[in-house]
Amino acid sequence: MRVLTLAVWLVARTAAAQQPATVLPDSARGESVPAPPPPSPEQLRYLDGLKTVGRGVAQLKDGVTRVANAGSDTSKLKLAARRLGGLCGAARGFMTSGRTKMQPAAYADSTQIKARKLTVQIDTLVHGAGRCEASAIRQTDSTAAGLLTQLRAYEGALRDFRAAIGLPNRPPAP
Repeated sequence: MRVLTLAVWLVARTAAAQQPATVLPDSARGESVPAPPPPSPEQLRYLDGLKTVGRGVAQLKDGVTRVANAGSDTSKLKLAARRLGGLCGAARGFMTSGRTKMQPAAYADSTQIKARKLTVQIDTLVHGAGRCEASAIRQTDSTAAGLLTQLRAYEGALRDFRAAIGLPNRPPAP
């Protein structure tokens, strides 16, 4: 009987030595990650302004695409140039009204820096849309190329801002 008791005691002791004393919570689970705080009213206003700016940016992209699709056909290119000028004017209105709602001070730390960079890119697009409206008919190709460069810079700043606030980045529309 002593041998059996001694054997059970040894097995129990070695099994207890292999078990961890405390169990730590798994930090990789979705339930253990705290939800981000809800956006403040200033942040919601910034995002609402960004949505309005997005409408204007979509119009600029449409105008640039029309010029690119016109090819070398002069009648199509002339029509695309007129349309680009009109779309630049409409886009400028959307971007200006949306930009007034966007105050980078709504965010803090590094997110504020990214928000400020985004607003600078929007200001550049607003200025470029004004030039586009005036020169789209006379210098169609160079105007569309300049807008395309500015749109790419805007998309990069938008991608960085969306990543900073935790939103998924969508691929740019074709």
